[in-house]
Amino acid sequence: MDTTPRFTIPALPIFLTLLMIGCSGVPQFGGDRTPRISIAHLGLDDGDPGGFAALRSAFRIRNPGHDVSFLRNSRILLPYSRTRAAFVQEGESRAEISGGAAYRSSNLTAGDIVVLRPGEGLLADSPLSFVIFEVPSSPPDAVPGYIRPDWDPTITDTPGGCAEEEGAYRRILLTWKPEVGPYIWHGLNAHRVRITDSFTHYHPVDGGFDEFYLVQMVQPEAAILTSPHVAAIEARDVDRELASHLFRIDKLAVGDLVYLPRGLIHRGLGGVLAQVITVPGFRPGAEIGVDHHLLAISEKLALSDDEMIPYHADAASEALVK
Repeated sequence: MDTTPRFTIPALPIFLTLLMIGCSGVPQFGGDRTPRISIAHLGLDDGDPGGFAALRSAFRIRNPGHDVSFLRNSRILLPYSRTRAAFVQEGESRAEISGGAAYRSSNLTAGDIVVLRPGEGLLADSPLSFVIFEVPSSPPDAVPGYIRPDWDPTITDTPGGCAEEEGAYRRILLTWKPEVGPYIWHGLNAHRVRITDSFTHYHPVDGGFDEFYLVQMVQPEAAILTSPHVAAIEARDVDRELASHLFRIDKLAVGDLVYLPRGLIHRGLGGVLAQVITVPGFRPGAEIGVDHHLLAISEKLALSDDEMIPYHADAASEALVK
């Protein structure tokens, strides 16, 4: 059976009219408070301080009591009074958590998470780069200090979400419910996933969550589509003018930290390996698909193949909520 994911995007001439490559420091909101994508290009030599500052500001405004930071090539995370989830982005080292009930050591590499409770710090033998989230609530005691998706036998491939295809690489590190994975934390969830072509969806402002992509590997065509036009799409109130610029596309590179606030439609495609991080946790029923609307709008407007609004064909046959 052919398991190759099927998706539909506009042909090149029209697709180029949608191409709005994001720059550092894209604000979270437009002047009308419309949600927008933010990207910090952490893979640049300078770590993109302007882009990261804008992303951090947008995230903190939206999530009081939370914070995010980036630490490059460091052997030490000092003890701190708040809970942190430190995502290893670069490097490989032996490391030790100290300051808690016991000293614990582990190997660490890109894709791993270190969960530090209040008062705990980390000392590594070699430099590592981290994206660090501060979360108001600590995880349950059952959540370990080190979560290693490629080395923990209790974390296995679980197709779904952004990677439905057979044989998908999707490993759930921190989750909302026990039937999905072994480590439960409602304050922050994460899964490491290879995205070939996800369905087009958003997370509602009320009862939803913000989402990050921490990009760790890419194929040449790796990109993310976004649109703030939830109301127009769901009402199918889209004319030809709006259809021509309904989506923007941002090419992705290794080291990008992508912030997708609640209420922003998005779809990853082209081949990207990322930590997908949600704050708060990934609430069931808060992933709302819109591909069936996109197909209906294209048909209603009688758009030609070159004009078609991009949609995921396999997700367009009916309403999809996960």
